Amino acid sequence: MNPTAAAEDATGTAVAHLDALRDELRRLGTVVVAFSGGADSAFLAHVATRTLGAGRARCVTAVSPSLAPEELTDCRALATEWGLDHREVATTEFDDPAYVRNDGDRCRHCKEALMEALGPVATVAGRDATVVLGVNLDDLADHRPGQAAAAARGAVFPLVRAGFTKADVREWSRRLGLRTWDKPAAACLASRVPYGTPVTLGTLASVAGAESGLRALGLRELRVRHHGDTARLEVPLGDLGRVVDLHEQVAAAVHAAGYRYVTLDLDGFRSGRLNDALGATSPADPVGAADPAGAAGTGVGR
Repeated sequence: MNPTAAAEDATGTAVAHLDALRDELRRLGTVVVAFSGGADSAFLAHVATRTLGAGRARCVTAVSPSLAPEELTDCRALATEWGLDHREVATTEFDDPAYVRNDGDRCRHCKEALMEALGPVATVAGRDATVVLGVNLDDLADHRPGQAAAAARGAVFPLVRAGFTKADVREWSRRLGLRTWDKPAAACLASRVPYGTPVTLGTLASVAGAESGLRALGLRELRVRHHGDTARLEVPLGDLGRVVDLHEQVAAAVHAAGYRYVTLDLDGFRSGRLNDALGATSPADPVGAADPAGAAGTGVGR
């Protein structure tokens, strides 16, 4: 469904919040949106396209083994539904031994590969475009070294500058009629692998296969954490009973993906759980979170 202007007008005075984002995008002028299909990047892609026009807002999906196949399929579907100028680029993070090694800076190496891949498509309508990422204020509180790496190469985070939290993104997506408003968070598949365990193509394929099989059973929000031949399943606490009721089908789906053992984490689902192993960290401030309206560099580090 293509959202209409009437849906936006119906929000009344709260439109001022969205206007701050539109103003930031207009200030940037021409943008390349890193478009993974999640709620944040989809919202940013839609608003950028509606604000600037497809001729000045290019939405680019980075294709790699760490992107779940369903997410790539949905990116393509959303691009068609919303009339996005959509491109796909292959990233080469697996060529970097530091990424494969999977230490606490894995995300930094991944974002460096992303920014490198976006370089060739960062000229839009004859202009050098600013790369924008769908980072929101809540994201600044977690261990995400990739944010600093992207910012160092010229990426800008308009949602942060406009003061959007994760809840704001979902609420505005709902108001605008975007079907992604309640889409479960879907971090890259490498985030399922504990730090210190090498990231391999086989591992990511197993994770992707197991999660796809579980979603086919109707489970929406979940993580399959990879621990060698053991898969540790995280689902919201409210879904624990359902998983137990479906234990035969659940086990079959995970075994089919190559795991010998299947465990259910009674602590439930929590995004970023594996970051606990890193201990307390001080969140970086790559975009001037204390001054969301502050200026930052534009363009792509080539």
